[in-house]
Amino acid sequence: QLQLVESGGGLVQPGGSLRLSCAASGFSLEYYAIGWFRQVPGKEREGVSYISSSGGNTMYADSVKGRFTISRDKAGNTVYLQMNTLKPEDTAVYYCAGDKYGARYGNTWHLPRGYVPWGQGTQVTVSS
Repeated sequence: QLQLVESGGGLVQPGGSLRLSCAASGFSLEYYAIGWFRQVPGKEREGVSYISSSGGNTMYADSVKGRFTISRDKAGNTVYLQMNTLKPEDTAVYYCAGDKYGARYGNTWHLPRGYVPWGQGTQVTVSS
């Protein structure tokens, strides 16, 4: 069974940092680009960042540019989202999702449709 597992969420004060991880279980991420999304209750899931399978191409939502950095380890099976200068409005459940062969790359990467598989999500709360 193809699964993605997120970790690293938690409670942090405004201005603080967290690093989220997305690991593959049961398969290799070699041919998968990865998207990070977030969702708050009552709102649609929104794209936060995206990285190609090679790691050479990255995309960011305007709301996180300059604060978040997406990367993947050399083995390629874990993707990270380094989140700095966190704000209360970054509070959400964060999900990672797979994009085989990078089909979502381009101007639709931020839309959740077409990504498979999805992780179960990790809660990020930014509050004093």
